[in-house]
Amino acid sequence: MEKIIFPKNTEKAVQMEAYMKHHFRFAGVPKPERALIQKSLMKESQKLPVPELLSLVADYYAREEREYQYLAIDLVQKNVKRLSFENLVWLRELVSQKEWWDSIDSWQKVYSTWGKLHQEIEAVFQLFEGQEDFWLRRIAITLQLGFKEQTDVTLLERAIDADRSTKEFFIQKAIGWALRDYSKTNPLWVKEQLTKELSKLATREASKYL
Repeated sequence: MEKIIFPKNTEKAVQMEAYMKHHFRFAGVPKPERALIQKSLMKESQKLPVPELLSLVADYYAREEREYQYLAIDLVQKNVKRLSFENLVWLRELVSQKEWWDSIDSWQKVYSTWGKLHQEIEAVFQLFEGQEDFWLRRIAITLQLGFKEQTDVTLLERAIDADRSTKEFFIQKAIGWALRDYSKTNPLWVKEQLTKELSKLATREASKYL
C-alpha cells in the first residue's frame, strides 16, 4: 500500500498554522483536498488486518505536519466497527500525543461511535474519567454529544462535577457545550445544573437554547 505524502502549499500552511495558534506545522492541504487524496486509502484500509491498520495509524500520527494526524484519526473512524475495546485502550496513547482541541474532538467522535455501537459507553467513559491530563477529561465530558434520549446523565454529571471549579478554558467550554447539547433534549435537567457551581463561560454556553 502506497504511503500518502501531502503536497506542500506554503501560503495555505501559513494561514492554517496561524489559525491553530502555531502549535503545529501544516503542509497546507485544506480538508476537501485532503479527503480526495485520502479517498482510495480509506477504502483499502478496510481490508487491512487490524494490527496492520493500527501500525499504519501510528506511523501517520507520528509525522510532523498536522494533516497526518487528521488522516490517522480518519483511518480509525473509518474502521471503528472492526476495533476491539483493547484497541481503544491502545489508541489512547496516541490521543494523549500532539493534543489540541482539533485532534481531541476528532478522537472523541471515534470513542463515542464505538461506545454507542457496542452499548459500552461507561467502559469508554472510564478510559478518560479522572485523568490528570485535562484533554482526556474533555473527552469524558463531551463523550455523549448528540446522544439525546440515550444520554447517561449519571456519567455526564460525574464528568461535569469533577471539573466544575477547573480554570482551564477548554474544560469549561466543554462543560458548556455538553450541557447546551443536552438542553435540547432535557432542558429541566440542564437548568438544575445551572443552579450549581459553574463558570461564567460554561453557564453562557449552556444557556444558549434555554
